[in-house]
Amino acid sequence: MKIKHLKNNLTEFTIDSNTQVLVSYDTPVAAYLGGVYYKTAKKWSRTTSRHLSFWLESVIAIEKDQSFFDNLMAVQA
Repeated sequence: MKIKHLKNNLTEFTIDSNTQVLVSYDTPVAAYLGGVYYKTAKKWSRTTSRHLSFWLESVIAIEKDQSFFDNLMAVQA
């Protein structure tokens, strides 16, 4: 696993070449899985919204329930 700090309170975890997870503060909010981008449907703070926009710039992401991202990180732990 590779950990990359992108900005204050914004971290990207690369599990392998087909799996990345974006964590804003301590919460996973987006992912790249097998060529598809996903983002949380839950509305968070303005800063987390900016983090999502930054990471997903110029890509289309499918919205998923927050539990999808929580479970994804639980599996990786």
